[in-house]
Amino acid sequence: MIAYVTVGADDLARAKRFYAAFLPALDYTLSEGPEGLSYVLPVAPGQVAMSPDFYVKPTFDGQPASAGNGTMVAFEARSQEQVRDLHAAALAAGGVDEGQPGFRAAYGPRFYVGYLRDPQGNKIALFSSNPDEPGRDD
Repeated sequence: MIAYVTVGADDLARAKRFYAAFLPALDYTLSEGPEGLSYVLPVAPGQVAMSPDFYVKPTFDGQPASAGNGTMVAFEARSQEQVRDLHAAALAAGGVDEGQPGFRAAYGPRFYVGYLRDPQGNKIALFSSNPDEPGRDD
């Protein structure tokens, strides 16, 4: 199981604006500190975290942050409408479009996804595969 994902950011204020546009709608809460931004999902008392935490931090070595070629972080939304809404909100908050929300022929018939780049260039996917919604072939 993946415990956490970290992406680098040279401008934490820009990164915070971008991620604040959609992560709270996916139930992530933010805590900030000198080490950066920490987004976590709530965990009920007595339960173990099942989803990975997501961190946005300056680089450890002090060199400029860079996006990995072929690296992407995907966040699951509750519906196709939420994918569209959050994709639009993230674009308005400084993101760059990497693929408008929709179905992709290469994926399953219910996989609805939109792609973005955060202000640092990290690739982000917002997806839904809600079985209660129409699929690509419906």
